[in-house]
Amino acid sequence: MSTECFDIAVIGAGSGGLYFAAAAVQFGQRVVLFEKAEMGGECLNTGCVPSKALLAAAKQAQAMRDAARAGITSVEPHIDFAAVRAHVQGAIAAIAHHDSQQRFEDLGVTVVRAAARFIDGRTLEAGGRRFTARRTVIATGSHPAVPPIPGLGDVPYLTNETLFANETLPSHLLIIGGGPIGMEMAQAHRRLGARVTVIEAATPLAQDDPELAAAVLAQLAAEGVEIAASTAVTRVTRAGMGIALEAGGRSFTGSHLLVATGRKPNIEDLGLGAAGIAFTPKGITVDKGQRTTNRRVYAIGDVAGGRFTHEAGYQSGIVIRNALFGLPARAAAAIPHVTYTDPELAQIGLTEAEARAAHGDAIRVLRAPFSGNDRAIAEGHAGGLVKIVTTRRGRILGAGIVGPGAGDLLQPWILALERSLRIGSLATSVLPYPTRGEASRRAAIGYFADFASNRLVRHVIGLMSRIRP
Repeated sequence: MSTECFDIAVIGAGSGGLYFAAAAVQFGQRVVLFEKAEMGGECLNTGCVPSKALLAAAKQAQAMRDAARAGITSVEPHIDFAAVRAHVQGAIAAIAHHDSQQRFEDLGVTVVRAAARFIDGRTLEAGGRRFTARRTVIATGSHPAVPPIPGLGDVPYLTNETLFANETLPSHLLIIGGGPIGMEMAQAHRRLGARVTVIEAATPLAQDDPELAAAVLAQLAAEGVEIAASTAVTRVTRAGMGIALEAGGRSFTGSHLLVATGRKPNIEDLGLGAAGIAFTPKGITVDKGQRTTNRRVYAIGDVAGGRFTHEAGYQSGIVIRNALFGLPARAAAAIPHVTYTDPELAQIGLTEAEARAAHGDAIRVLRAPFSGNDRAIAEGHAGGLVKIVTTRRGRILGAGIVGPGAGDLLQPWILALERSLRIGSLATSVLPYPTRGEASRRAAIGYFADFASNRLVRHVIGLMSRIRP
């Protein structure tokens, strides 16, 4: 069997793999891209895009129910679930061309629609063909982690990979897992008319600051989502045409079941051992430059322990600098994340609890509630909060925001952490009025609030006022 030779091989056509392949070929590299499933990967087909489209439809429905607070007659919307599904599929189709095989072949990438497997340290086999490359990037992503709950394998259940193909609005959706996916889909389906119960073995939204997460959980509860926290599911059984869960001494019965209990890296059948690539159940082992134990091979995204689409894209940039230009690039320590409920919940860096664990009491916690923000008041969404954690000397350690558009409002704090800016940089910025972004500036100004009562500061001001003409 002859071997086809390339400069770069990319395994996986999700967001990270596509980003890298497009960049490499435009820098003149001969690139082969392997994908055994759909181009665009999980994010486009069963993750970020369809979930946000479904949330958008649900938000429109909720706006009709909440119109009275702005002087408009509220109405209960009629939900055409088939039309909602068409909206979701339309969003996927509108983006799919950008990730399509045709586009990448037009760029000059050789696309092989087959699973790739290492047969030695630099040779891959796929679709009955053999390939070798100077550098290989593994970007195979992850798949839903299904817990070993007795009886779960005997009932029909949904994951994010099958949820958006569901053609019937559940009458009662049971969700195992209270993380971002579980909570987003709980709110979306509740707003579209389903009864929803979330069962979480530990703490819902545990990755976020509890003070901020509480606002999201309170909103979901107000909308009628039942949340059973610290409740482990011990058995799953059929219940007539539905499904029953035993959890925490209680029984929950619903029409549909969604399992949203995390992700597992796609490392099976890659032949990692043959290539000398170390891995664990959490993913492929990489250094700070995303290089594996085989110096010719890199790994990015979920398969290397990542969690987010934007993280995979960022890591692609790291590998481009390392693999193509030999530049000493390393991945950042702080990766932002957003839970796209309504209100949104956004976080970067350390939470208050994490900051106290690392720095003790040598921190400052700054808060700016949206109740003091004119734009939020004018729009009737004044329940948000900006929460910033700094050292006593003003170095920013973390930022969290809960409220409308929190993911967008987090962006200046992302830049501040990346550039090691101090809190004064945000406090002295000039922002347009009225915007919700002013809440961030108000939080930053809070760092200097104690200066007004500081005796030394007051003495200096008094002295300056006497000696200046």
